[in-house]
Amino acid sequence: MSVKLRLARMGNKKRAFYRIVAVNSAARRDGRPLEFLGFYNPMVNPAEVKIDTAKVQKWLDQGAEPTDTVRALLKKQAG
Repeated sequence: MSVKLRLARMGNKKRAFYRIVAVNSAARRDGRPLEFLGFYNPMVNPAEVKIDTAKVQKWLDQGAEPTDTVRALLKKQAG
């Protein structure tokens, strides 16, 4: 089973926010996640990002691959 760290879309039409989740790579975008890792809200200024770095590091150590967007959010959160 290949695990990805990716965004799951939540919210209303034109008022989206995203959960950062660990999910099986074959699952749907909004399918059941293995674990909830944080959230990203692009609708506020500046964009709000909250990530549980301990949980993310646990998944990365187990071989999970972040998507490009999640990788950029992790860099933004760290630096």
